[in-house]
Amino acid sequence: MAFFDYHEGQFYAENVALEKIAQQVQTPVYCYSASALRHNYQTYIKHFKPENSQVCYAVKANTNQAIIGLLAKMGSGADVVSEGELRRALQAGIPAEKIVFSGVAKTSREMRFALQQGIFQFNVESEPELELLNEVALSMGKTAPVAVRINPDIDAHTHAKISTGKASNKFGIAWSSIPATYARAAELAGIRVQGIDLHIGSQLTELAPFEQAFNCLAELTGVLRAQGHEISVLDIGGGLGISYEVDGPQPPELADYAALANNILGGLGCRILVEPGRSMVGNTGILLSEVIYLKRGERDEFLIIDAGMNDLLRPSMYDAYHEILAVEPASGEHRAFQVVGPICETGDTFAYGRQLPPLQSGDLVAIMNAGAYGAVMASTYNTRPLVPEVLVDDDRFMVIRKRPGYDEIIGLDTALAE
Repeated sequence: MAFFDYHEGQFYAENVALEKIAQQVQTPVYCYSASALRHNYQTYIKHFKPENSQVCYAVKANTNQAIIGLLAKMGSGADVVSEGELRRALQAGIPAEKIVFSGVAKTSREMRFALQQGIFQFNVESEPELELLNEVALSMGKTAPVAVRINPDIDAHTHAKISTGKASNKFGIAWSSIPATYARAAELAGIRVQGIDLHIGSQLTELAPFEQAFNCLAELTGVLRAQGHEISVLDIGGGLGISYEVDGPQPPELADYAALANNILGGLGCRILVEPGRSMVGNTGILLSEVIYLKRGERDEFLIIDAGMNDLLRPSMYDAYHEILAVEPASGEHRAFQVVGPICETGDTFAYGRQLPPLQSGDLVAIMNAGAYGAVMASTYNTRPLVPEVLVDDDRFMVIRKRPGYDEIIGLDTALAE
């Protein structure tokens, strides 16, 4: 199902021409499809039934309140990794009882706030965190519902910077330490153990690592129950990839991923939590940019656009591939370009040797599949304003985050007195 496509020589987001958005909002600008988001969520709940599962959107993928709010209206929960994300989820309408709190560095302040709200679960990532959470809960006269995040030392066969389930990663508690950790948790009056959590990485394009992880969960559930622990929740994390390249690695079908989880874990009588981020919002957004210059170098031809690495960091940080399309297809033979931005860094490069039609100053390009880890990782490096965000719904669109002015950016600083 194409939510971004060409119609009569123009590129559209649903039923709105991208050129119209560029004219009214200016570039660079993020553009999201509400229909794509609805479709993705409905596909998840089709396979993870609400009667025994809960979809908890990984807020870190895209934190815009309009995006979270749309998911909240459809019944989504949230996976958060900071007090700020928790506050966003709550204000967007996600009930506290559908929120899980992950992350390796929760502070006592964050724990206190989450306990006050009555969240569904803390995903505890270390023994010191468990002890601190117990102290905070007891000081408030509360009991914290907990799942311990295990580190199963599974290679997810993904980029090293987004691997989270190997022994060398900072996440979770080592497999060998799990029995002792659960035994200690059972002794703590401020802790109520209810489940197990794992997350082995992001942008997975094969099912084998998931199968290995789910089998670990099933085995551990039996072991912990035999030791007297009540295990009623299994949080399987997220990590399912999306397709960034037509001819590149293709992720498993969501139906196959869900079937794998349900086949291995469904008979354990546990509530299954799933935390999609990229697979929920990745293909719902594009970054729309304008060509500023065409520059011929000694060896390469540079297509210089007005979007930079401060707007979309993934290519610079992960060497990530994003398809780049001309908004108005140009006729003529394709040729190789280095697609670069305006930032004063050589790393401000979106593509090397990318085959594109002949483009010139003023033409628009769409950087595809930028709905996840795009705007949310943006910065004001080089004192460039944060990119505005637009949400398209059928033939209408609205700005859901405005572009700040220079006075707003500079005004955040305090100048020295004369």
